[in-house]
This record gives sequence, C-alpha cells and structure tokens, in this order.
Amino acid sequence: MVITSTELKNNLGMYLEKAGYEDIIITKNGRSVARLTSPTVDKSALWKSLLGSVPGGGEMDIRKARDERLGI
Repeated sequence: MVITSTELKNNLGMYLEKAGYEDIIITKNGRSVARLTSPTVDKSALWKSLLGSVPGGGEMDIRKARDERLGI
C-alpha cells in the first residue's frame, strides 16, 4: 500500500495496525521516503532480496561496505 505522509499523520493508528500484515510505503512530494513493515517479517527473505546489491555479497563484505559508508 502506498500513502502520503499527510495521510499517515491523519490516520496513524489505522496504518500502524495495517503494517502488521502488509507493507506501507510512505511518500512525500511524490517520492518514496519510508516503509512501515511488521517486526515479524521474514528477515531471510529480506536478506535474499538484498543479495547482490553489494559486491561480493558476503557478510564481511557487507559490513565493510557499511563501515565505509559510515566513515568508520
């Protein structure tokens, strides 16, 4: 489901409930800015969806890329 940030502000409780069983994409000025999702989301499926987005794809490569991005 895609909603505007204003819609989220006006109906926060309803969207918090809906986020328990479906992703909610929040837009601002026509651009996606955030996603509400359930804390019980299958993290392995999320991990697999990100696979290949970092060269090498191994856990250490991902940590190194994160550290470089954060300037650590």
